[in-house]
Amino acid sequence: MKQLDWYFDFISPFAYLQSEMLPRLQGVEQINYRPVLFAGLLNHWDNKGPAEIAPKRQWTFEHCAWLAHKHGIPLRMLPEHPFNPLPLLRLCLALGSTEAAVHRLFRFVWRDGHIPAQTKHWQALLDELQVTPAMLDIAAVKDALRRNGELAIAAHVFGVPTAVVDDRCFWGLDGTDMLQAYLQGDAFFASAELAAAQTMPYGQQRKVAGRA
Repeated sequence: MKQLDWYFDFISPFAYLQSEMLPRLQGVEQINYRPVLFAGLLNHWDNKGPAEIAPKRQWTFEHCAWLAHKHGIPLRMLPEHPFNPLPLLRLCLALGSTEAAVHRLFRFVWRDGHIPAQTKHWQALLDELQVTPAMLDIAAVKDALRRNGELAIAAHVFGVPTAVVDDRCFWGLDGTDMLQAYLQGDAFFASAELAAAQTMPYGQQRKVAGRA
């Protein structure tokens, strides 16, 4: 049985879909839910999110709609995306980042189709959870979110969702099967094939405009 650190941001529909699948994982003793600002990871690794590339953006939401259909998970598109996820991340931390809190907040966004900028829906959620806006603005909550970001980068997490087990990262919804195989002790993870994949030498580097 393993402990698992799960890094996520409510801005990600892939993270929502995986959050609904996590309870089905076998071989997990404990999941530590770690909300993290996805934009901070993108900035650190000099990367772009899928919604920032126009044709990839459309494919991302089409693919998520298909995956939700395939797995029988309710999914509703939002009034706009990207949106500011900080209120949700801080709310999650104020609630102790429990499994119940994570599911409720993901479903507020991706099942019910709401974002914090919708004042009426956001206030109704705060009332339901008995949280005041002031509780989201305390230093301990902000520090916890910052610390999660530092832990994620130290663990080489570059995107969400990412599960970290035994210092090994499993990124993305499509990594769920690989994660499950690892949890069940699949011999692949001690194979020469995986070792070769881990040590692939660098070849020619792409030149980026504006850089030497």
